[in-house]
Amino acid sequence: MKGFVMFQVFGIFLLCGNVVSKECTNSPTQLSSHSVRYELLKSQDESWKKEMFSHYHLIPTDDSAWSNLLPRKILREEDEFSWSMMYKEMKNPGSFKLAGDFLKEVSLHDVRLDSNSTHGRAQQTNLEYLLMLDVDNLVWSFRKTAGLPTPGKPYGGWEGPDVELRGHFVGHYLSATAQMWASTHNDTLKEKMSTIVSVLSTCQKKMGTGYLSAFPSEFFDRFEAIKPVWAPYYTIHKILAGLLDQYTFADNAQALEMTRWMVEYFYNRVQKVITKYSVERHWLSLNEETGGMNDVLYRLFTITGDQKHLLLAHLFDKPCFLGLLAVEADDISGFHANTHIPVVIGSQMRYEVTGDPLYKTIATFFMDIVNSSHSYATGGTSVSEFWSDPKRLASTLQTENEESCTTYNMLKVSRHLFRWTKEVAYADYYERALTNGVIGIQRGTEPGVMIYMLPQGRGVSKAISYHHWGTPFDSFWCCYGTGIESFSKLGDSIYFEDEGIVPSLYIIQYISSTLDWKSGKIVLNQKVDPVVSWDPYLHVTLTSSLKEGAAGQSSTLNLRIPIWTRSKDAKATLNAQNLDLPAPGSFLTVKWSAGDKLTLQLPISLRTEPIKDDRPEYASVQAILYGPYLLSGYSGGDWDIKTGSTNSVADWMDPVPAAYNNHLVTFTQESGDSTFVLTNSNQSIRMEKFSKAGTDAAVLATFRLIFDNTSEEITTIREAIGKTVMLEPFDLPGMVLVHQGTENNLEITDSPDDEATSSFHLVAGLDGKDDSVSLESVSQKGCYVYSDVNYSSSVSTKLSCNSASSEAEFNQAISFVMNNGRSEYHPISFFAKGASRNFLMAPLQSFRDESYTIYFNIQP
Repeated sequence: MKGFVMFQVFGIFLLCGNVVSKECTNSPTQLSSHSVRYELLKSQDESWKKEMFSHYHLIPTDDSAWSNLLPRKILREEDEFSWSMMYKEMKNPGSFKLAGDFLKEVSLHDVRLDSNSTHGRAQQTNLEYLLMLDVDNLVWSFRKTAGLPTPGKPYGGWEGPDVELRGHFVGHYLSATAQMWASTHNDTLKEKMSTIVSVLSTCQKKMGTGYLSAFPSEFFDRFEAIKPVWAPYYTIHKILAGLLDQYTFADNAQALEMTRWMVEYFYNRVQKVITKYSVERHWLSLNEETGGMNDVLYRLFTITGDQKHLLLAHLFDKPCFLGLLAVEADDISGFHANTHIPVVIGSQMRYEVTGDPLYKTIATFFMDIVNSSHSYATGGTSVSEFWSDPKRLASTLQTENEESCTTYNMLKVSRHLFRWTKEVAYADYYERALTNGVIGIQRGTEPGVMIYMLPQGRGVSKAISYHHWGTPFDSFWCCYGTGIESFSKLGDSIYFEDEGIVPSLYIIQYISSTLDWKSGKIVLNQKVDPVVSWDPYLHVTLTSSLKEGAAGQSSTLNLRIPIWTRSKDAKATLNAQNLDLPAPGSFLTVKWSAGDKLTLQLPISLRTEPIKDDRPEYASVQAILYGPYLLSGYSGGDWDIKTGSTNSVADWMDPVPAAYNNHLVTFTQESGDSTFVLTNSNQSIRMEKFSKAGTDAAVLATFRLIFDNTSEEITTIREAIGKTVMLEPFDLPGMVLVHQGTENNLEITDSPDDEATSSFHLVAGLDGKDDSVSLESVSQKGCYVYSDVNYSSSVSTKLSCNSASSEAEFNQAISFVMNNGRSEYHPISFFAKGASRNFLMAPLQSFRDESYTIYFNIQP
């Protein structure tokens, strides 16, 4: 008891600000990067290791570094006194209650996504991945550490048995499966996650101290001695959060008891450090990443009411970082982003638990500076895992932008702020970051294939960042952990409740879904029509039915009117009666009863948004958005757009008509044992090896048929046979394939000398096969697009009228199988007029391996 009282005193020092942490470095910059740390620990270069670890932490005598970290202002004495009084009030268990009049979260158990929606498909892809993973392989290192038999084999990547961060993904897996089970009630998943909890409990009991991890406790000896070790508390946070989620979402009481025993163990460890050394020494160790330890401990306290859990949470509130935010200093540049965003999330839980307004101020200021100075158009942040100088983002565009973990965590920050304030701006941010920074980190519907970084540079690709696409069983990066969580809880921020005499529901995301609204005693169905470029409106329909056995009652719905829409042409009806709509950036409030029907039509328009960079020379660097969707151009690096005198984006961008997907084709030939495809290769036309969908090669092998009669409509590509066509490269709108006379290579141009050189009769294949076609020149009858005979590698194509080979060989070389295009237009697609070429624009979330450009140089 005496030790606990002493520990309380240190907590008061922390709250009162009487002890100032001497540094806030999160160790040297390069070591803070998870990618660098992984490569360093895998490296055999001992001299590199020695050099990196020789400066593992800055020390107070490093005056130049320390002086740059000092806050620019100090807190007033009355602030320090109020902190002390707040702490005393918190220590009275009888007075504990959650602070504030916050919106209530709607349980994932009560929300079901439409399986045919973008979000529903993403959730299903993630579910398939969670079910693919093997329990024995996941817990292998836990059993090894506990001295238990180890059936199965360990996974690779960051879960490898020689990787110091091992076990972190298992914690994420526990959270993701708990959330996914709540979202789907998949029985197979429930059995799998329960088995993992049981195995981990056996490991914990075998060790007998409360300690539980996939690595030995010796890692914490090194951590406390300020010796090199890779973020052991980061992993512990993930395990604690996973167990707590298993209790919260799946009512697993065993998981809660395991959590309490683990926390008791770490409470004692931290107490020993402070007793032996000082609280400052403990804070010094926090320069190694500790994840969201404060967050999970505050969450645990709301369940247990145990004062030890509250105090330990305080001791993981990183004071040197939160102190900068408390005095509203924008000094976050140079900090490792994903080390510190979770600390802010923890401080938000501190506000919710204690009511201390300082921590509301901290979170609000943090969100403001990140959003105004450090965020890309996606809503994401960071370059090579760090924050750069404020409002200097134009210099940071590259492949290593926007670590996916940071977007996952920034969504949590904005979610808390919305629940506190009901401000639409935070819900708008959530929509932007979810739509552009999360949904596209999966590679289509391939389970277990995700990215670490979301590149923002010119001509970049998700496939060619440092980490490339991950693999299901050998990656397990930090962003894999947050990724599987993100796609397990897509339904958790669509709806929020405001408890009162009359039930009130806030609908802040327009995602097709069903809500079992228990306090409203109705089942609410939200149907959102897929957004398309040729119909510039968001269409939402809300209907409801009375829950079985429930008595009818009135309730209130509050629908977000996003800032990206406009009042003109916006429309809402309730039971066919028009409603007055408020201005964008506010809520439409509607009195609701079971059986009502509401329709909402919100205009979506194109707009440009300058990059967050206040240097005049970068004023032209801008992103293009369509409502909440960030558009990217298919581009290998071109980015110049000339708008002329117009101020309207619609004057230089045109929607791609819905029918155009029916006009997309790919031409193939069989030669030897391989399939070759007609391809635009650097403006010349060649036959290349058949490509995987979602790649640059697939883009370059796709052409649009432009008919002589521009109003021509076809429903299948076979209907095009017998018509005169031009071939437009999929990614180069406005350019066409042309010939340059017989026996000369074909090429791509935007201004053919003679339109006839770009026109071809699409005729039945001269090889006589049912599924083949040939392309005969309009200007030179009897001459055809020709490849070669029996080729085994890339060959050029040309216009040929005859051949030294036999007639059969000639007919073979001019006959192609015409299939639907290897690529296709996304429903949200536009043609944009460029300075030297035009661009095909589509939502960033739709890109897989294709090269793209997000920011354009837009000038008059």
